[in-house]
Amino acid sequence: MAVNLSKGQTVSLTKDNGGGLSQVRMGLGWDAMKKKGFFGGTKEVAVDLDASALLLDAQGQVLDVVYYGNLRSRDNSIIHTGDNLTGAGDGDDESIMVDLPRVPAAVTHIVFTVNSYSGQNFGQIENATARVVDSADHDKELVRYTLTGSGSHTAVVMARLSRSGTGWTFTAIGAPGNARTADQLVPLARQSLS
Repeated sequence: MAVNLSKGQTVSLTKDNGGGLSQVRMGLGWDAMKKKGFFGGTKEVAVDLDASALLLDAQGQVLDVVYYGNLRSRDNSIIHTGDNLTGAGDGDDESIMVDLPRVPAAVTHIVFTVNSYSGQNFGQIENATARVVDSADHDKELVRYTLTGSGSHTAVVMARLSRSGTGWTFTAIGAPGNARTADQLVPLARQSLS
């Protein structure tokens, strides 16, 4: 059963049998906005959210960024599935797959960010959620974090995976910001490490 996370909550990413996870996927889903038309009908307005992963070392220095313009980390341990420009469709609209054993030892944190490239804020965007699934176990959902209704900001440092002595932990951060790209969120991502 998945855990619904609230801001600042941390969970260990260990399997029920005590083993560590090896393959996880961060999924981001949202819906196009519905806007009332001039003559009383409704129309869909595309929303371009972007999921990104910032790979940071123990000192908070960015070692790599995986996003729609750079779909793979240098070592191929983290892969972005591609850019969704509208939010149309069911399920996850963008995903970032992480092969945890292949993540270089220098990477201490993987910080996941979401930004509204098209400029809508999270008070306007419908059904925006982030989730982590165990890819090696038929996409079993481990944690879910709701982003919709969180305010008038256009970006959020949503979560991080961090190395711990026994594997990895997942922390829901939910730190709001105003940015159109992941690189504009680096200072906020660094603040989330403490």
